[in-house]
Amino acid sequence: MSDIQLQPSMHPAETLVSNLFIDKFMPQANGEFVKVYLYLLKTAQNAESFSLEQAADRLQCTEKDVLRALKFWEKQQIVSLAFSEKNVLNCIELLPVQDRRITQKTGDPGVKSSSRVLSPDRVNELKKDESIMQLLYVAEAYMGKTLSPNEMQKLLYFYDELEFPTDLIEYLIIYSVEHGHKSIRYMETVALAWKQEGITTPQMAKEANQNHHKEYYDILKAMGITGRSPVSEEISIMDTWLKDYGFDMAIIREACSRTVMQTGQVSFQYADRILSDWRAQNVKTLEDLVPIDEAHKKQQADKPRLQRSAPRRTSNRFNNFNQRDYDFSAYEKQLLTNTSSDANS
Repeated sequence: MSDIQLQPSMHPAETLVSNLFIDKFMPQANGEFVKVYLYLLKTAQNAESFSLEQAADRLQCTEKDVLRALKFWEKQQIVSLAFSEKNVLNCIELLPVQDRRITQKTGDPGVKSSSRVLSPDRVNELKKDESIMQLLYVAEAYMGKTLSPNEMQKLLYFYDELEFPTDLIEYLIIYSVEHGHKSIRYMETVALAWKQEGITTPQMAKEANQNHHKEYYDILKAMGITGRSPVSEEISIMDTWLKDYGFDMAIIREACSRTVMQTGQVSFQYADRILSDWRAQNVKTLEDLVPIDEAHKKQQADKPRLQRSAPRRTSNRFNNFNQRDYDFSAYEKQLLTNTSSDANS
């Protein structure tokens, strides 16, 4: 286990979390990434030793998960990582959390967070553009309401900061609503993902969505469903498995298979309970299920023994009294003796 030097930006006797991190950075991050960052803060600010192995053990994940989280926060410019000549992480510097545009390093797709709010002058300037006014009209038509100031800010942010053309933003709105999501937060999540993937046109977005559609149909097939498209409720649940839970297709297919075997029917809710339990048990691969299954089999095997050792109860009213043990042979002998005595008298 090799220790990694940490350089905190705050007083080591306290574990402080920036309000800006909670308001702007945390909502857009994977829960595992947030967990790693909070552990990093606590470790650095209390001058404790830190290593990837130690963090993985404490957070019940893998070292790759920890490193992936650290690299994510480096892209958000709130930590800085340094590596040795052998590409071994040897220093993590915690940077002040600032309200600024977050851009990836040169060579990566430029993802910018929405922490920057467009000024009123810039909003008014953009609204003079006829294509922008058409975009806002389309948004209101599909969302079925008048846009709030925050929703308008987000859409203009997609155009001005993410540099999305208006036709791509229109497709983003249509795509989100058709999949049952009118939330501007959902649209922002999709937009940031598209930006990271380098998507710049509606056609590129459609091709990327087709890859997701393939996963949907793979899940339907694992459920034994063929010959139809997934409905919006099913898509929402599958998105939770793929995006929020972060499971790969092998794990999801296994959960679907077990659902059908155990219930004899299609039940996305039952499969979701299985996957939710596996997530709580930190399941990452099919191999992680082996000890869980063995423990379950042992528990099931112990049940019959417990049932056999337990006293049997019955609701039969004829048995609702203290039963006695009788020696019927002795009883019969005594009866014959009494009968013989009566005959001789």
